Amino acid sequence: MKGACVSVPISKLLLADSPRSRAVDSSHVELLAQLEEVLPPITVHRDSMRVVDGVHRLEAAKARGATEINVVFFEGTLEDAFAHAVEKNVRHGLPLTLQERTDAAARIMASHADWSDRRVAATAGLSRKAVAAIRRMSADGRAGEAVRTGRDGRVRPVSSAAGREHAARVLRENPGASLREVARVAGISPSTVRDVRNRTASGEDPVPVRQRPPDRRPPVPGPATPGTVRLAAAREQRMADCSRRYANLLHGLKSDPSVRLTESGRLVLRLLETRLILIGERDRLLQAIPQHCVPNLSAAVRQCAEAWDEFAQHLETFEAAEELGAG
Repeated sequence: MKGACVSVPISKLLLADSPRSRAVDSSHVELLAQLEEVLPPITVHRDSMRVVDGVHRLEAAKARGATEINVVFFEGTLEDAFAHAVEKNVRHGLPLTLQERTDAAARIMASHADWSDRRVAATAGLSRKAVAAIRRMSADGRAGEAVRTGRDGRVRPVSSAAGREHAARVLRENPGASLREVARVAGISPSTVRDVRNRTASGEDPVPVRQRPPDRRPPVPGPATPGTVRLAAAREQRMADCSRRYANLLHGLKSDPSVRLTESGRLVLRLLETRLILIGERDRLLQAIPQHCVPNLSAAVRQCAEAWDEFAQHLETFEAAEELGAG
């Protein structure tokens, strides 16, 4: 946290542990010292009086013969101050090199192991994939952490498997809880909670096979038996029934002039037709997806499902409001 700008004697300030391999660039100091305008205030860690951001401005002030400098104090730990310094230096002033940003990211993960890859990436000016690779290679990365804190401050499970299992327990203890209530408690999306509820209702594991640890995955199936054939046939029949019901709903919407004769209505129909194609082509699409693309594609599909779920809730809210108005 930062406070108001105050003037502080330069003699009281100390240099902090900079994310730069070379703390001071003399040519950059000379350039700043020659500027006529007033330089922005520097940031100082209040408890230690160490300069968090603005070492070059401090040295430029000294070169000008100044005895005081404008300061904004940073409240927090030294580890937080270092992360703040990295973030500030990424966004302005003399740019950090790729190696400096990489080293800073590794250090931030060591002191803030609960931060998500996206949050560390945004702080250090790297891509999320680069941060994930650094975490895997770093002994201090604590890849086994169960939860991490995102850029928005919300705590989420690293693996959705843990969130799914938590949601399943909440649903068992409180079957009447809404999807959003369970999602908030378990740290997953409402659409994922719905999938967990459907899985547990049908006697399935709340965690899909691909998300389970190896010791919880089913063995590779042997030769087909009459029982497995019947189960496979039942699953295919459920898919066929789902596809038929969906097709009937879509046909009814396409037959309604108030939907098909408006621009927004035609947009909705096109989006819904895509869903129908996915149902019919499920197996072929699954076989065509490269294994390394599965996590990103799965996340994208879940985001779409969550968006549709939210849209459905808006529709239901609108319908309820219309019924109240009619009454």
